[in-house]
This record gives sequence, C-alpha cells and structure tokens, in this order.
Amino acid sequence: MKPTHGFKLVAATAAIMAAVSAAPAHAADTEVVKFGFAAPLTGPQSHYGEDMKNGLTLAIEEANKQNIELDGKVAKFELVSRDDQADPRTAVQVAQQIVDENVQGILGHFNSGTTIPASSVYNDAGLPQIAMATSPEYTQQGYDTTFRMMTSDTQQGAADGEFIVKDLGAKKVAIIDDRTAYGQGLADQVAGAVKANGGEIISREYTNDKANDFTAILTNIKDKQPDAIFFGGLDAQSGPMRRQMATLGIKAPLVSGEMTRSDTFLKLAGDAANGTYASLAGVPLKQMAAGEKFEADYKSRFNVNPGVYAPYAYDGAWNMITAMKEAGSSKPDAYLPKLAALKRSGATSNSIEYDKNGDLKEISVTIYQVKDGKWEMVKTMVSKAAE
Repeated sequence: MKPTHGFKLVAATAAIMAAVSAAPAHAADTEVVKFGFAAPLTGPQSHYGEDMKNGLTLAIEEANKQNIELDGKVAKFELVSRDDQADPRTAVQVAQQIVDENVQGILGHFNSGTTIPASSVYNDAGLPQIAMATSPEYTQQGYDTTFRMMTSDTQQGAADGEFIVKDLGAKKVAIIDDRTAYGQGLADQVAGAVKANGGEIISREYTNDKANDFTAILTNIKDKQPDAIFFGGLDAQSGPMRRQMATLGIKAPLVSGEMTRSDTFLKLAGDAANGTYASLAGVPLKQMAAGEKFEADYKSRFNVNPGVYAPYAYDGAWNMITAMKEAGSSKPDAYLPKLAALKRSGATSNSIEYDKNGDLKEISVTIYQVKDGKWEMVKTMVSKAAE
C-alpha cells in the first residue's frame, strides 16, 4: 500500500490557499492616514483645544467605519496631536514635529497667534491646513494650503461693529484688546465697522492674555462715558473684566467675540455676566444644518455637551476627508485641488465651500446675550461673501 502523506500535504496546502484567497482583505490592504493637530491642551485655554479635538475625533471615528479607499487601500485615519500651549514659539516647534510624523494634512491650530507662524512650516512641506484661526492675516499670506473652519474676524468684526452702533444705539465706543493676533485683529475690525456705521472710538486700551486686573484701564474708560465697551480677547480675561466693570459702576454693556461666549465666562463673571453680549461665527447649534444630530452624537461619545468649536472642527475634518475621497488619494498634491473646489453639506451648514483665499464663502454670525446667567441668542446674520 502506497503512503498517502504527500497527497494529504498537497490537499492541505490547497485548502489553506483557497481559504486565504477567499478571506476578506484587511490588514494587508489598510494604510494609516495621519492628520496633524495642534492646539492648547494644557493651561487656561485647554477647554478650547479639547472641544476642538473632540470634534475632530468624532469625524475621524465616523470615517473609519466607512472603509474609505484611498490610493488602492482602505484608509485608517489617525490624529497626531501636540500641545502648542497657545504659544507662537511652541507652535512652530510642534509644527515641525508634526511634519516629521509624515502626516497627510493639518487640522489646526486653534489660535490665530499660533496658526499664522505654524502655517509657513506646513506650507513649506506642501501640507493643506484647515485651522480654527479667525484672524484675516492667516489666509492672506498667499499660500494655497490655508483654509478655515470658521468665519474670519474681518466678517465677524463687521457684524459686531454694525450691531453695536445700530442695534445697541452706541455712538461712543471704547475698545480693549489683549494684543494677541486674535484679540487685536478682531478689535481692529470692530473699530473700523463702528466708524463705518457712524460711531466714534473714544478710547483704545490694551492688556495681555495673562492679565486679570483691569481696574486702571476701566477707570480711564469710565471717565469718558462710553455707550459700549468692546473687548477682543479670551474668557479668562473678559470674565474678571466684566466683574470689575460692575464693581466700578460702569453701566455700558460689554461686547466681545466668540471666546467670551462660553461657560467659563459665566463662571468667572458670576452675577455680573448678565447683559454681556458676545458674537459667534456661525449659527446656534440647533439651527445648524445637522446640529441636533451632531449634538446627540457628541454627547453619546464624550458624555458632555459640545462647546462652541466642536461642530466646526468636525466639519473641518470632514472637509479634508471628503477632498481625499474625491481625489481617491491621501497625497496632498492630489487632494489639495479638490479641497479648494469643495462643495458639501455638513453639520454646520448646507453650503460649505471656499473662496480663492481659503475663507468660507458663507458668512454667518450670531449675537448672544447673557440673561439670567445663560447665553441666549439675540440675532443671526447669514450672507454670502463678495466674489
């Protein structure tokens, strides 16, 4: 009787090969696509950075469930995170670290003061960047790699200045800013808009983003009897500022930008918060195109309510992912033209597209006021940017 070992071996080998060929392609056909992300993740601005990071994370986790094919392989998206501490010098350092990680795109930074210097590092590396930064200078550098997640300060400042003069009836306006790229940039735009609408800037004062005593500045402003005071800066300063205004008996309302429109401001200002106004690029969450769904998904994933920036970060991530899908590639030079020509409906808007500079074409700004310790919507303005 002839031995059967050889036959059995051949049969077993054939069976294994058949099983391998019939098995679905997974690890061998998967490629990691890295997105760089930097924002303040420690310190007094960390709540902004964490909110932004959560929005990005939600988008990336959703994308990974879709088995999106790029460059012939299923993409697994990952976030390479760095803490820039809201410091321009640190931002440049972490930008280079992110580039060295071989990322395919940048979702960040958060602050204008960090985004602008870091953007040159990313541009030199040929990496598209979608940032939260709102200072107009960010997209006016001549780079074809810079894009926004939110309305710019040029657009927001114009709305703020008009609201102060026309809606609040303020003719004499005092302005304070914290000398950051964000705070000064927004304050400059508001000053121009106040003048354009017939108002007068009676005082222009300066502080910094570490200060917490504004008594001298506010005393000087009080003597000039302003009808309104605008502050360009963070909630860590606007909260104490509003409380000190109440202590000094200043009756003029405080108006500020989106960084003041936060729960942190309400906690820091206490009872004095009532009557404060703050603008926010975009529309209220429940009025967004898919805001209620986003809110539910966010709360389910993170067990907290989304902050101001999360839905814009979420859309920013999906803008980059969508451009990659349309290009069929994660290579920056392949998907960059698709990003520039993007037209999509997202969580924040049904009409997301960019102009030639990388600014959003849809301008949306909402004014809020603190009433009974809570932020309530006062007015929303939505329009298209001039071509």
